[in-house]
Amino acid sequence: MEKSPAQKNQLLQHVSGELLFGLLDNPNESLILIDQAGIVRFLSSTNESFFQVNREEAIGRHVTEINPDTELLETLKSGKAEIGRVMTMKGRQRIIARIPIFHQGQIIGAAGKVMFAHPEKLKELYERIETLESKLDYYKKELYQAFGSRYTFDNIIGQSDAILKAKTMAIQAADTDSAVIISGESGTGKELFAHAIHQAGRRRDQNFIRVNSASIPGELIESELFGYEAGAFTGANKNGKPGKFELADKGTIFFDEIGDMPLNMQVKLLRVLQEKEIERVGGQKPRKIDFRFICATNRNVEKMISSGAFRLDLYYRINVMNVSLPPLRAIKDDIPLFFKEFLTELSGELNKKVKPVAANAMTLLQNYAWPGNMRELRNIAERALILSRGETITLDDLPPVVRETTGSLTDGSDRLPMLKAIMAETEKQAVARALELTGDNRAAAAKMLGIHRTGLYQKMKKYGMS
Repeated sequence: MEKSPAQKNQLLQHVSGELLFGLLDNPNESLILIDQAGIVRFLSSTNESFFQVNREEAIGRHVTEINPDTELLETLKSGKAEIGRVMTMKGRQRIIARIPIFHQGQIIGAAGKVMFAHPEKLKELYERIETLESKLDYYKKELYQAFGSRYTFDNIIGQSDAILKAKTMAIQAADTDSAVIISGESGTGKELFAHAIHQAGRRRDQNFIRVNSASIPGELIESELFGYEAGAFTGANKNGKPGKFELADKGTIFFDEIGDMPLNMQVKLLRVLQEKEIERVGGQKPRKIDFRFICATNRNVEKMISSGAFRLDLYYRINVMNVSLPPLRAIKDDIPLFFKEFLTELSGELNKKVKPVAANAMTLLQNYAWPGNMRELRNIAERALILSRGETITLDDLPPVVRETTGSLTDGSDRLPMLKAIMAETEKQAVARALELTGDNRAAAAKMLGIHRTGLYQKMKKYGMS
């Protein structure tokens, strides 16, 4: 027979009463409740042995009769909760909480309950928290390695006017959240400048997300940038995946080689920059994203706009601040500084001693064309450090492309110093070889070289061979 509403209500009250009693009589909390007069209204069964009193005998009595040392009365007066206090009773210590009970703004009682029956449990919890915090610190460091910026303006060491001008512009850009485009040939340090701008700005403690526009396959670029929802396409992660823009929320996103971005994605990027919101692939709801935008290119964007390969409206959006980096061949006076810095850096990695660079070797380095810019300079520094067997880095430690190439320079004024250096080195080697073949007989060596003996002495003095 179906129960009447009154019977259902009675059953519900019965079940609710059982649940409530089960909660109050929870052995893990050992609860005691008093009213505003200090009269015990409830005592859990686990407290009977602790207070050495039966529950039926305790209820209705003043709390001081159950526990003369109780501080629950103070809780009634103060109306303030006390969490994590130590209470000693009959030689046993407990970690307890005393909590006032309010109804319509008035204190109507207080509750005392055990948080830890043994202080050792608190110590164990503390140790677990310490372990979790150490793990959290570790994962934060790992996350920073993956998504943090590594360089500051202190890492930009050039002293030429062109470098100082670029650095000044970048420092000014760091003070704002405006979009920045960094232009320059491949290998000129565009990413280093992007890192430094982020690190000097207000978002320095947030993620620095790098995107190489040229390396993402066209069919994946949208899901990589904007993320996707679960089941958005075959092979998608069952939980979905955040895109680069979501990872950059509150931080900086850096687009390298933005000139290689397909036109259809340029349209979507423009919308993201304007609206500051993205929509995951397969998603229905836009997500607001707060990010700072920096990009870089080694291409002539103005020419790309003229040919229709780059959108003019996107260029206006990204080209608020423009930092132009010079090629290495245009800042020759900085090359000794850069080369020595690379040698110092690499010496630690390769466990090699830092060596000085011979003057004629440095002359060649300064007059080489450097099509690979900083990357090529670092590569040659590493090669020289590995190959060098003497006390200094000499011409023989440089690759043939540096020793033998006289072309690839911008004009005749650049060729002349390089040609002089090569001729001087060739002359030095010829003098040394003639002296070696003649057993250091200087008259015979001069005759072999087709010069007067006085001329031989002058050349030996010139090259430090006398």
